[in-house]
Amino acid sequence: MRIGMLGCGNIGRFLLQSLNQEGSKEKIVAIHSRNYEKTTKIAESYGAKSYASLESFLEADLDLVVEVATIEVVHASALTVLEKRLPLIVSSIGAFSERKFLQAVQEKCTNCETEVYIPSGAVGGLDLIQSANVLGGLESVQLMTRKPAHSLQGAENIVKEKVVFEGTAHEAIMLYPRNMNVAIAISLAGIGAERTTVQLIADPSIEKNIHTITARGDFGEFSLEVNNEAMPGNPKTSYLAALSVLSSVKEESRRIKIL
Repeated sequence: MRIGMLGCGNIGRFLLQSLNQEGSKEKIVAIHSRNYEKTTKIAESYGAKSYASLESFLEADLDLVVEVATIEVVHASALTVLEKRLPLIVSSIGAFSERKFLQAVQEKCTNCETEVYIPSGAVGGLDLIQSANVLGGLESVQLMTRKPAHSLQGAENIVKEKVVFEGTAHEAIMLYPRNMNVAIAISLAGIGAERTTVQLIADPSIEKNIHTITARGDFGEFSLEVNNEAMPGNPKTSYLAALSVLSSVKEESRRIKIL
């Protein structure tokens, strides 16, 4: 499988290290990012090629495109990628907090007969939420996220844990589009951003992000807690988020898929 990658930051390098090794069926062959010179050096060290423009990148005979850049990159490139009938894995899912953009992506997928895949990211349980909601029997979904205080703007100097937000996932996404990817993923899998409730806690005593998801419905109820370790050498990125992108890439080439 020939993979094109948008972005070449921490998760991008992790994917290069994981995929571009001898014997791998999936290889990143093309990279496009805003820093062409820096990306060129990185790409060459892993046997890939860097492209200066999105247009030339998309002419590289690709089977799949993976975005590991920013929300802005998703907004600027997703529709063009889908227009080429290429499946797209999106890691910066905060891009879908804008309803009009989400609708445009959905319509483009239908018209061009292709797909967008959203990795589970920093949490699990999305398959349970999706299954519980398939016949409309999901009644409520709550997310409680506890983050290190120093990682949240405006909460850096608090001395004890504090609830900094409580409301709907839609409101949380509007206020924290880069910090609430989990809320977006849960909303897309379940009952929507207006009905999913979120509590965000800033805690100066912790160094990990802790997510607790609770869902109730006709199926019963479940509660799931995930304590996320950071990527080695990069405290701002969840290791599980990077692994979920890698898993999504691997899943594309499997003959037997767990859905």
